[in-house]
Amino acid sequence: MNIDKLKHQHQDIIGAISALRTLAQAGVAQNAADIARLVVSMSSTIKLHLAVEDQALYPALRRGGNPELARMGQQYQEDMGPIAQAYDAFARRWNRPESVRSDEQGFRDDANRVLRMVHERMQRENRDFYPRIEAA
Repeated sequence: MNIDKLKHQHQDIIGAISALRTLAQAGVAQNAADIARLVVSMSSTIKLHLAVEDQALYPALRRGGNPELARMGQQYQEDMGPIAQAYDAFARRWNRPESVRSDEQGFRDDANRVLRMVHERMQRENRDFYPRIEAA
């Protein structure tokens, strides 16, 4: 399993979260079009990343003969469900400039909550999960 590709996707997603933060700090309404465009772009990367994990990484861990990694993979996959659902709702709500512009505080609150969950999850994978896979 090529963990480097997954790590690179994490970097792309973290970069997009940082860019969203910068745009929001500069003014949500003024940057609504760029914010919505970035949400759409980030969603494509996140969907691709989740598909690679679900279709390649987790099945490979289950077949790999290392019970600890198989268990970890199962746990990470299960834990990701609610985070993915929260992000999907976030992306559907904020993928149009009009939505962002019409509810600046709602966008800020949602972004702070959902993007923090996504960011923390990726940090945990980078710190605890991927290094274990690479070491095996």
